[in-house]
Amino acid sequence: MSEDVIVARENGVLTLTLNRAEKKNALTGAMYETITAEMAKANADAAIGAILILGQPGIFTSGNDIKDFVAVATSGKLSMPVLDFLKALVTNEKPLVAGVDGGAIGIGTTLMFHCDYALATARAVFATPFVDLGLVPEAGSSLIGPQLMGDRVAFEMLVMGEKFDGARAERVGLINRVVEPEALEAEAKAVAARIAAKPREAVAISRKLLRGDRVALAARMDEEAAIFGARLKSAEALAAFQAFLTKSK
Repeated sequence: MSEDVIVARENGVLTLTLNRAEKKNALTGAMYETITAEMAKANADAAIGAILILGQPGIFTSGNDIKDFVAVATSGKLSMPVLDFLKALVTNEKPLVAGVDGGAIGIGTTLMFHCDYALATARAVFATPFVDLGLVPEAGSSLIGPQLMGDRVAFEMLVMGEKFDGARAERVGLINRVVEPEALEAEAKAVAARIAAKPREAVAISRKLLRGDRVALAARMDEEAAIFGARLKSAEALAAFQAFLTKSK
């Protein structure tokens, strides 16, 4: 288990707080493993009625840790911790809530497509720089994005890599509402607790009806992962990684 994820249970809510602010909450394999394991425990725990994911003031997550990402690029395939986390999002049976302040890059944005309720501040920044790295969207976002936002807005976000602030994210339906930074954590916890206080079976059944069949989503995730792995070996991706590493030195 990673110490970079704070785990708490209160008021029927499992709260997972990303706690690596000095590295902009970049997600490591160990962090993915912790989140996935805790989500599995929550799904098996009748006392948990909702799962809440939070970042730190000013940063939700900058996406995958660069060292892990370079290792992934070298291997030419997504790591198992990432794949296990993506599968956990599809099979998750508990309402998922998020509170976002600051950057939510890559998986930080595509995670929102799997949330049942999401809050963000006006200074939140949602961005998916996959194509700029010679890659493709992940986490089923190529399927859910157009369904949620329409083809053209999804293209703007997932292909053009345009940044969306909190207000724009609210307008296109990526999040529910914008709150002040100082109120984000309390508001997110209150929403999660309110969901958890409702009749559990009725919530679970209603959520399944709203989400529909997950088979198509799981299949799209597998397709994205296969293409993502192939793209990691492409000339475009190798050039993008080299440029990134040179710039960061």
